[in-house]
Amino acid sequence: MLPQKCDAAEEVSSEDKVAEIKPSRFEESMKYAGRSAVMLTFAKKKEQETNNSGNNTTNTQPQLVAYSAPADREIEGRERIALDLKAGLHPLKHKFVFWYTRRTPGVRTQTSYEDNIKKIIEFSTVESFWVCYCHLARPSTMPSPTDLHLFKEGIRPLWEDSANCNGGKWIIRFKKSVSGRFWEDLVLALVGDQLDYGDNICGAVLSIRFNEDILSVWNRNAKDNQAVMALRDAIKRHLKLPHSYVMEYKPHDASLRDNSSYRNTWLRG
Repeated sequence: MLPQKCDAAEEVSSEDKVAEIKPSRFEESMKYAGRSAVMLTFAKKKEQETNNSGNNTTNTQPQLVAYSAPADREIEGRERIALDLKAGLHPLKHKFVFWYTRRTPGVRTQTSYEDNIKKIIEFSTVESFWVCYCHLARPSTMPSPTDLHLFKEGIRPLWEDSANCNGGKWIIRFKKSVSGRFWEDLVLALVGDQLDYGDNICGAVLSIRFNEDILSVWNRNAKDNQAVMALRDAIKRHLKLPHSYVMEYKPHDASLRDNSSYRNTWLRG
């Protein structure tokens, strides 16, 4: 059963803890920034015919979306969706995971970086997304330098991950005063599968830095120029990005060579 409200605020024992309980009702979180209708729109489906154990019935059910994942993951996804439907929930096309990284001083190595990545929580329905989201600390309250990652299940927020190694990322730099709003819009677009070439998208990252915040969207194939540029246009459109903002692109293999996420970008647009 889904909770009807968030619990009372609790002490956060460490500044590194990104998830915190906030004293707001669950219904209010469903209306957060007036966008819950967007989430429910993509999840619902008109009345459809179902045939279960030889019985034909008409039900109002969330829309089932085809997967392009490997066979075993596709079967697992279908089973998950069937269970969600049975529980009266609204399944998302993809299952997602929030990760958190607190940057440490020194040169980045694969081992040290991977050790610092902490899995926070995963979700696969509209309802569980909002439960998770209303418990996350806002970007303005997070310490610098930290990263908050939102990735599809099975993909780690690492350049070396098999889903990421041939890809890259679009990068946008924001003033700290506005980054939270743009991050939220990006999260809703990603979770709601609203961006073009969605199957080419791996996830998104919010990087909290001392003088600015950086949003990045990771894709699978840096050499597919059509998909890369379509993703750029979709991000601009969904974020309503002002013309003064410059988007930069960098392949992950370039990041591996210069050991940098955001320096020496290859493409601007």
